[in-house]
Amino acid sequence: MSRYSAINLLRNALGGHRHWPVVWRDPAPKPRYEVVIVGGGGHGLATAYYLAKHHGIRDIAVLEKGWLGGGNTGRNTTVVRSNYLNDESGSLYELSLKLWEGLSQELNYNVMFSQRGVLNLAHTEHDVQSLRRHVFANRTQGIDAEWLSADEVRAFCPILNFSPGARFPIRGGSLQRRGGIARHDAVAWGFARAADRLGVDIIQNCEVTALKREGDRIVGLETSRGEIAAGKVGVVVAGHCGVLAAMAGFRLPIESHPLQALVSEPLKPVLHTVVMSGLVHVYVSQSDKGELVIGAGADTYNSYAQRGSLGIIEGTAHALIELFPCFSRLRMLRSWAGIVDICTDVSPIISKTPVAGLYFNCGWGTGGFKATPGSGFVFAHTIVRDEPHPVAAPFSLDRFTSGAIVPEHGAAAVAH
Repeated sequence: MSRYSAINLLRNALGGHRHWPVVWRDPAPKPRYEVVIVGGGGHGLATAYYLAKHHGIRDIAVLEKGWLGGGNTGRNTTVVRSNYLNDESGSLYELSLKLWEGLSQELNYNVMFSQRGVLNLAHTEHDVQSLRRHVFANRTQGIDAEWLSADEVRAFCPILNFSPGARFPIRGGSLQRRGGIARHDAVAWGFARAADRLGVDIIQNCEVTALKREGDRIVGLETSRGEIAAGKVGVVVAGHCGVLAAMAGFRLPIESHPLQALVSEPLKPVLHTVVMSGLVHVYVSQSDKGELVIGAGADTYNSYAQRGSLGIIEGTAHALIELFPCFSRLRMLRSWAGIVDICTDVSPIISKTPVAGLYFNCGWGTGGFKATPGSGFVFAHTIVRDEPHPVAAPFSLDRFTSGAIVPEHGAAAVAH
């Protein structure tokens, strides 16, 4: 850090940050917009950015009921990968991963994308067969994937538990080297700043209380800051999409569940990759601040509460120590929960709806963060063209009536 930067940082800290430059505007809502995006998280902001950047639409508002990025964007574990099993899913997440690889340059904002690799562990013969199947499927899709033997896993991540008496012996693992992690708030801030500079109005503390229809067409919204007319409306509200769909008069095949995570106190760099285990049911990475970021599966009950439960935390901690006995003396720093919406086939919905001019992007379950740029890219196309982007076509609502579902129940093995 230069002497000038250090002095400037100190001056702003002591001055209550009054001299920080404004990164995006704080406009009052206009009476009407060509397009309104409901949801100011990563997916909603990415949609607005690509609408403005690639489709030339500048009369856009992003409505956020709280603060920007305060929902699931700020309540996840930041894993990025594309090694899904089905071709449809692989194409969508690989599009997103390719966008991630140039996102800091695209937005002129450091999203701290670190391609440190994502390692999935195999503990049983079934794990070996399943993960090798994933590797072969990914290779046919043109997605990087490789199989590591037990010795190769030990060389790649030597702090794992390889003791002879381990309850869950490591028999190998699959590795996607292009996978990794990013900084969740930086992603939201980067898209927000870039969208704002293209003329998008980002309106915080603006809760949508009703969707207004005239016949079978959307015409606007009622919000806590007044009525807003709109030509088209895109809804990207993660765990609350079912609530917004009910406002529009239809139901979605979706459920909302809490997904918990926790972080440890900081320690020196010791874990250079993302490690996942479906059988032990835990995954972990180390942040740039030194904290271990730890997660497991979604709670089984339905809820909109953004809080965790001690049982999940205890089970996740036990699982972590099974894989990494060296972490047993670490203290937990904090825990939290996000609200994930999950479809019956564990794949997202990116689709037109029965209401003309109304579009939904939801159902990402535990894999929403990694899809952020790709989701916004294909959803913007869907809104503008009133037809799905070719990559997003398999994820339309009508798949639940046609039976052409995209089953990804085994894609993650453990939520992340």
